[in-house]
Amino acid sequence: MVPDLDLDPKRLLDLTLGSLLLVLAAPLLAAAALTLTLSARHPGGAFTHERRVGLDGRVFTVRSLATRRHRLDLLSRLPHVVRGEMSLVGPAPLAPGDPRAAAPWRLFVRPGLTGLAQVRRRSPMPWDEPALLDQHYVEHHWIGLDLAILARTPAAALAASAPYGTDAAALPRIPAQGHLSDTDHRPRGYSAAG
Repeated sequence: MVPDLDLDPKRLLDLTLGSLLLVLAAPLLAAAALTLTLSARHPGGAFTHERRVGLDGRVFTVRSLATRRHRLDLLSRLPHVVRGEMSLVGPAPLAPGDPRAAAPWRLFVRPGLTGLAQVRRRSPMPWDEPALLDQHYVEHHWIGLDLAILARTPAAALAASAPYGTDAAALPRIPAQGHLSDTDHRPRGYSAAG
């Protein structure tokens, strides 16, 4: 693959931070892969393979560790970020048959390891529907928003991987973004009155 010499800031962030994270996470990922390979509970191997829709509607295969412990499955997708199939930040990667994958706005960005919908999961805002948050991200993304989402991702991942029954007060609070209006994200014709 020939490197792209005319990189936009988002792709440059993906390459530099993605490569750094991959180097730092490599020993942990290798140990997890070895453990999964030797485990009797994972007879199918250490990795899962799933087809996902990417930039411009291209379908690619995502290879992830077959575990969600400590969100190692997401870290194991870093090679896809470095290769340019995914981004660090973007809408959730969807399967080719998923009707949401056909949304025209999804064609303009790479799917991400994390995104606005993931970090807003425990937000008190009433309109925090993943599809609307993904669309908002695509329509308003810039490098500053990516950095803000990346800064919030560790706390969101910790909260998402907490076992059921965990006291909500013990989890990190993800602040709401009160400057966003809920009317900015509602589909045309939406009415709260029902």
